[in-house]
Amino acid sequence: MNSKPTILLAFFFAVLLGCKSQNTGITYNSETLKIIPISKKSFIHVSYLQTDDFGKVACNGLIYMNEGEAVVFDTPVDIETSDELIDWITKTKKQSIKAVVINHFHDDCLGGVEAFHQLNIPSYANHKTIELAKREGNAIPQIGFDGKNELMLGKQKIINRHFGEAHTKDNIVSYIPSEHLLFGGCPVKSLNATKGYLGDANINEWSNTVNNIKIAYPDLKIVIPGHGDYGDVELLDYTISLFKTE
Repeated sequence: MNSKPTILLAFFFAVLLGCKSQNTGITYNSETLKIIPISKKSFIHVSYLQTDDFGKVACNGLIYMNEGEAVVFDTPVDIETSDELIDWITKTKKQSIKAVVINHFHDDCLGGVEAFHQLNIPSYANHKTIELAKREGNAIPQIGFDGKNELMLGKQKIINRHFGEAHTKDNIVSYIPSEHLLFGGCPVKSLNATKGYLGDANINEWSNTVNNIKIAYPDLKIVIPGHGDYGDVELLDYTISLFKTE
């Protein structure tokens, strides 16, 4: 029997498996925190919130790095996990954290914001988010804005904007033009997701709000939802259809 084809086949599978193991899509993983690279400068951070209605829920946030600095979008769910994330950014990646941006007033967005405040890292949020966080007794972001806020990270712009009510009345989205990336947070659903928690939602306006986001950013390539897998503009289309009212 000629062993050459067998050797070539074994080599092919070894390369295939080797490539797969090097591209697992996770750059950091612990029991409480997972970090997933989506570009050279952008990473999803995932932490886990224990809920009464939905059990243990994986919650997405974003890290954007540029020219030695980083901005974090939504904190991990608690202070301890936020400390873990901060250590990874500052010690492993050697980036200075310039700011943290909060999507809305729920714990899966700002549960660990005090970890950033303790290091004098400023937090930004919609004025409505600050009001609602105070009312709920949640941690309170420091710097409020109405409608729209822009941050610069090096020479790159970050646009934080309130398009209308959806998952909550205060929810914003964050857009990074240079990355063609939208951190949608909970106003945006992953493909095939259910409607989820609606206790603070405006289901009548949800589709309109997301449609306005789609119109404002026609060159989107990456869309990150508050929970579940990231994707592209298809996530906006799915969310619009999910909450479409006749």
